[in-house]
Amino acid sequence: MRPSISISSLGPRFRTNIVPLIVAIVLGAGVVFALPPFSTPFVLPICFGGLFYLTTSKARTRAFLTGWAFGFGFFLFGLSWIAESFFVDAERFGWMAAPAVIALAGGLALFPAAAMVVFAATKTTGVSGALVFAACWSGSEWLRGTILTGFPWNLIAYAWVDYDVPRQMAALFGSYGLGLLTVLLSTLPTVIFTRNRRQSGLAATMFVILVAGIWINGEASLTGEDQKTAANVRIVQGNIPQREKWDPAFRDRNIARYLDLSAQPGQFDILLWPESTFPGYLEEDQWMLGEIAKLLTDSAVLLTGAQTRENVDGEQQYKNAVLAIDSTAQIINRYAKHHLVPFGEYVPFRDLLPLRRLTAGLGDFTPGSGPKTFRMPQLPGVGLSICYEAIFPGKIISSKERPEWIFNATNDAWFGASIGPNQHLASSRMRAVEEGLPFIRAANTGISAIIDGNGRLISHLGLGETNILDGALPAALSPTPFSSYGQMMLWLVFAVSLAMAALLNFRKDSVS
Repeated sequence: MRPSISISSLGPRFRTNIVPLIVAIVLGAGVVFALPPFSTPFVLPICFGGLFYLTTSKARTRAFLTGWAFGFGFFLFGLSWIAESFFVDAERFGWMAAPAVIALAGGLALFPAAAMVVFAATKTTGVSGALVFAACWSGSEWLRGTILTGFPWNLIAYAWVDYDVPRQMAALFGSYGLGLLTVLLSTLPTVIFTRNRRQSGLAATMFVILVAGIWINGEASLTGEDQKTAANVRIVQGNIPQREKWDPAFRDRNIARYLDLSAQPGQFDILLWPESTFPGYLEEDQWMLGEIAKLLTDSAVLLTGAQTRENVDGEQQYKNAVLAIDSTAQIINRYAKHHLVPFGEYVPFRDLLPLRRLTAGLGDFTPGSGPKTFRMPQLPGVGLSICYEAIFPGKIISSKERPEWIFNATNDAWFGASIGPNQHLASSRMRAVEEGLPFIRAANTGISAIIDGNGRLISHLGLGETNILDGALPAALSPTPFSSYGQMMLWLVFAVSLAMAALLNFRKDSVS
């Protein structure tokens, strides 16, 4: 007879090797509940405390597997919404949804896996271990957001997006730096409840000092009255489903919807349309440019997402752009998206990978030259970004000319009513805090929003709403430390953490 195998028959080996990995997957998935739209950061001490416990003083192989399992659970749940985009054209791409999400989660999980290997190799414990653990996690987030074009989605700092006071630390250290502090705060309770009184007391002291510092900084940042500029904006959220966006049968309806919404009563200086609003090449359509001009007063301007094309040396180039159009139907400025979405707007290693991109079009998009500040007559200068570009800390505005506000044209219709659009909005709010600049977001199906320089959501249109949003443009704040020095602020808190860990470890060895 064929012997049967049960979990109980596997005994200690199963409990030692497999159960911790299952626990790590669950803990990693739990981290997602700390992030928008759930925003329950109290789960972080459980999740990161558990990971710290599972990897402290473990062999490197065990630490790698545990870190990978934790990351796999985190990314699988946190990025599950990506599957929605494959069902927009289900006949061609639907079969790829599950494999793509699983493969992406598995690949991204290598970053926390590497972080845990480095942590385990240091053989640090107690408070010094917590400091090294937090630094390793933060370093892995920075690497994830940098190499291979980067993908800094769902950074741990976003647990504070819906909390005004702690969120302000991003103005000092950026999202990566705030993530380091967040993981440290989430790990220290594990040390506090150890039997080592000295380590427990030190951890409790550090925890109180960090919380007090974060609170004092946040309260100081939020003092003073909210200032507004003299400019008024109107955001138009047409709410066009992705399946209908490029369908010729809906073309006239889609165009009429944006024109009619824009023409509603009210005054505005800047009219804002989302990414790829016009189903075609807007700059080549004189009738449409004329209709837009009718919506604008003499000094008003439309900023709209639009696809463009041009012949360069005999080769047709396509760009995902924002065009500025004035009341004379002239295109007075343009910006081309420079950070393109892999497999969405271009296929990396196209010669090697026989894959098609998900978005409609004849070829890959060509990237623009980088962040740009628009200067428009009688209006505050604006930094432009398109969709995906809002997720990159420190790379949202021009380093040569600081704007007075940031505009992001996006189309989250690809992701339906999932948690994806809420996570995308969280990135926008953190960019506002980091740069000290108001962030205005026009999204096709939502969430369109007016965000001030402290990251507060002044007003917004929810997912699936068809409407306009009028409001005064918030005033820019003074340049923040992160805006001035960028990721050097991360490396400062990173270096301080490691220096403290080394000092504490040295003193612990000396006492021993």
